[in-house]
Amino acid sequence: MTKRRKYTREFKLSAVELVNQKGYKPAEAARNLGVDPTSIYAWIEKFGSQSGQAPAGEGALQAENRQLKKENARLLMERDILKKAAAYFAREQM
Repeated sequence: MTKRRKYTREFKLSAVELVNQKGYKPAEAARNLGVDPTSIYAWIEKFGSQSGQAPAGEGALQAENRQLKKENARLLMERDILKKAAAYFAREQM
């Protein structure tokens, strides 16, 4: 039975940075660091947003989707306000 290795937080964050910012594939980063690929995937899930970017994969898409929905709601509200203002001023001029 092999002894379980423990990695420092800094090591894990640097591994996540390799994937998120340097463009490495998780399996490639794991091979270069001598770590099991499942560990890299777990670290990306856990620390992805702390390394300066959202986690890769679905998490990033969900974060982007949330941000776009928020922006869309704001733009729709602004559009409605401008429509009402245009109608008000058009009525006043007649």
